[in-house]
Amino acid sequence: MSNRNATPNDLRAFWMPFTANRQFKKEPRMFVAAKDMHYTTSDGRQVLDGTAGLWCVNAGHCRPLITEAIREQAGELDYAPAFQLGHPKAFELANRLVDIAPEGMNHVLYTNSGSESVDTALKVALAYQKVKGQGSRTRLIGRERGYHGVNFGGISVGGIVSNRKMFGTLLTGVDHMPHTHLPEKNAFTKGQPEHGGDLASELERIVTLHDASTIAAVIVEPVAGSTGVLIPPKGYLQKLRDICTKHGILLIFDEVITGYGRLGTPFAAQYFDVRPDIIVTAKGLTNGVIPMGAVFVTSEIHDAFMSGPEHMIEFFHGYTYSGNPIASAAALGTLDTYRDEGLLTRGAELAPYWEKALHTLADCPHVIDIRNIGLIGAIELSPIAGEPTKRAFSAFLKAYESGLLIRTTGDIIALSPPLIITTEQIDELIDGIRKVLHAIA
Repeated sequence: MSNRNATPNDLRAFWMPFTANRQFKKEPRMFVAAKDMHYTTSDGRQVLDGTAGLWCVNAGHCRPLITEAIREQAGELDYAPAFQLGHPKAFELANRLVDIAPEGMNHVLYTNSGSESVDTALKVALAYQKVKGQGSRTRLIGRERGYHGVNFGGISVGGIVSNRKMFGTLLTGVDHMPHTHLPEKNAFTKGQPEHGGDLASELERIVTLHDASTIAAVIVEPVAGSTGVLIPPKGYLQKLRDICTKHGILLIFDEVITGYGRLGTPFAAQYFDVRPDIIVTAKGLTNGVIPMGAVFVTSEIHDAFMSGPEHMIEFFHGYTYSGNPIASAAALGTLDTYRDEGLLTRGAELAPYWEKALHTLADCPHVIDIRNIGLIGAIELSPIAGEPTKRAFSAFLKAYESGLLIRTTGDIIALSPPLIITTEQIDELIDGIRKVLHAIA
């Protein structure tokens, strides 16, 4: 390994995202290689990946089918415009994607990230209502504590205060349902909580306030990930679906985290048996290797745009890199890996073992809640008085030092390991976190 790769000459120029930049640059934490379940640090240590990178490396690191697909494509066709032109792999990928999607989700638009996927979905929803002759439907409904990326549309419908407060009034005509986190009733739940399904009725209150004729779409994460793994109470998502159907409102599922096997089904819509009108994805689509997102829509939505003169553009939207050839190849290699290794359903096989192991941490110092679903878990810690987030961040630093990668949000440790994790590695991860929690107590 070259010194150039292991030791950057200067850290000042890169303004790092979602990072305490001053703290990091005093004590950098550098990954220089990765394979399967582990990263390699610049000082040669192995770090067990407990978070699939940033919820995205579902198939593990540096998988051969993906890297070879990228290598071959880069030497054959590096770039092709997506406006009025095409290349075969973009169409092949779309067909492969709708084959694993919930029934009826028959069309795909490409993006470059989850944030772009969200904004694309919101634009589709608004434009759909307009082409259907319901141009008064311009209002968008999100949810408190929701995370939908960091573009203006996403932070407008999102409900994480720190992501919103610095950026003015954002989009107008946006309202928010309450979140579903009820720790006083649902602490240490295994799987879906019993309490809170009735919170979906808050959507009816918002409909009454604004009138259904003004509302275009509702967007929620089936499992709210980045805010700390908030799992939908039983019946909640179905009730949202019923209310949206009743009032002619589109339902959008943001599956940037839950898509591509995280719950043991290809998509959370299948896990919960609730079909939205639009599904937003990214992350696991290319195993995190190359930026790419995909937005799934029903035939009803797609077909509503297919009118007017055939030579006219039906939907004025797209990106320079929509369906990029190398990204498409990476996604196809990822889908091949998922298929060959059964990874889209492996989470269901591991979920009981994962749940049991995770809940053994309940008696560790400062643990006030544990929750899990599929191959996702969260350990919520009591905050240090006057110093919110510090306890979990201390756990993050100690875990890294101990050879574990965890993710923290607020005072919550979030876990979402690659779907190739073994039961032995689950034990290693959980035992390591136990030691960390005792060490920072």
